[in-house]
Amino acid sequence: MVEALLISNLLSWVAIVGLGLVVYALTRQIGLLHERMGPVGALTVAKGLKAGDALPSLTLPSLTGGRVIVGANNADRSADEKATLFFFLSPDCPVCKSLLPVIASVRAREADWLSVVLASDGEEAPHLAYLEKQGLGDYPYILSSELGLTIGVSKLPYAALVDETGHMIAHGLTNTREHIESLFEARDHGVASIQEFFEEEQRSAENAR
Repeated sequence: MVEALLISNLLSWVAIVGLGLVVYALTRQIGLLHERMGPVGALTVAKGLKAGDALPSLTLPSLTGGRVIVGANNADRSADEKATLFFFLSPDCPVCKSLLPVIASVRAREADWLSVVLASDGEEAPHLAYLEKQGLGDYPYILSSELGLTIGVSKLPYAALVDETGHMIAHGLTNTREHIESLFEARDHGVASIQEFFEEEQRSAENAR
């Protein structure tokens, strides 16, 4: 009886150790997979403005009052303009709504150099109701199909980071906080997208071999 109990305990320990080794191996594989994939940036699209392109000259009224100056050659642009993050959304887009706290966090964190503008198109009424319901009264909120088409907005939510001179830095489909943050990473690295940065890093590593 005692011998059978000892054998049972021994087999249990062997199974536990084996399971631990399997978990360790899987953890290593997951880590390697993350290294190979790299961070996923905003999902860029082939159409629309490229990095460095000037936005069209537009002076757009905000639903919350005032106006938004767009474009590198806009006569209304002042010398002290900040960079702008345009966040394209829709009242019937649940993902857009879920990202509003992220947008608020970004605006507060980067306030010294960045302005945040909410953008969409369509009839004013549903947007006025939406901005009141979501408490967005202190954001510039513009409606412009021309701006969205020029940038290349095809799906929502979408964001575009524009420098203080009115030229495009980076833009793309932004479903998560990481997608939005990747636009700032692209700015810091001087590339059109974070994917481009990692592709360049990979090419450099391969050329160095």
